[in-house]
Amino acid sequence: MQLFYLEKPLKDIILTAEESKHAIKVLRKKEGDVLDFTDGKGWRYKAKITTANIKKCKLQIISSEQKKKQHNYHLHIAISPTKNIDRFEWFLEKATEIGIDEITPIICNYSERKVIKSERCNKILLSAMKQSLKSHLPKLNEIITFKDLLKKDLKSSNYIAHCKRERKIELRKEKKKKKTLILIGPEGDFSDQEVKMALNNNFKSVSLGASRLRTETAGIVAVNTISITNLE
Repeated sequence: MQLFYLEKPLKDIILTAEESKHAIKVLRKKEGDVLDFTDGKGWRYKAKITTANIKKCKLQIISSEQKKKQHNYHLHIAISPTKNIDRFEWFLEKATEIGIDEITPIICNYSERKVIKSERCNKILLSAMKQSLKSHLPKLNEIITFKDLLKKDLKSSNYIAHCKRERKIELRKEKKKKKTLILIGPEGDFSDQEVKMALNNNFKSVSLGASRLRTETAGIVAVNTISITNLE
C-alpha cells in the first residue's frame, strides 16, 4: 500500500509533478485506479485517478474515513538538535514511525546547534508518516530556549533525562500517562542549573537505562519506552 498526503480535502485532487511521476511511472497507476490519502489529522481518503498524466495527475475523492490514532497517549519530546543535523533528522524519522505527537527543538546551555530548517524537518516527518502508513502527522514546534519552555503551561507528566549522578525514576517502570513530556539534552548534557530549574518546575529526573546514550538515541529510547509501556 502507498499512502499520499492531502493537505486540504478537496473533491478534485491534482498531484505535484513529483508525486504524479511517482504514481504513474514508478507505481504504474492508470486511470480508474484508486490511491489512498491522509490529511495528517486522522482522515483517510480514497481517490480515483481521472487523468493519468505523468506531470499533472488528477484524481477525484470517492470515500473518506476518520481513523483513530495508532497509539493511545500523547507524547511530547523536547530535544536539543544535534551538531550533526543528520542525527536529529534520523530521530524525527524514527520517532514518527514508532509513535510521537509533538516535538520541540530546545536550545540549552551546552547546545552546539541553535538553528534548524523547519521546512526540511517537516518534510521528513511527513515522509515518515506516509511510509509508516499513519494518519496523524506529528507537530513540530518552533525552536525555543530551555528557559522559555519551562515558562509554558505544561499540562502533562513532565520528565527530564540527564546524566547527573542522582536518584532517578526508571521511565520503563512509570505508570501509563495520557500526556507525557520528556526533555532530552544536547551532547554535553543539561547543565546543573538546568536540571535544578526543571526539578523546581515539577519535572522528575528519569533514567533511560544503564548506558550513556547519544542525544538522538536517548530520544528514540524515550519514544520506544513510552510506546511499550502503553502496550502493557
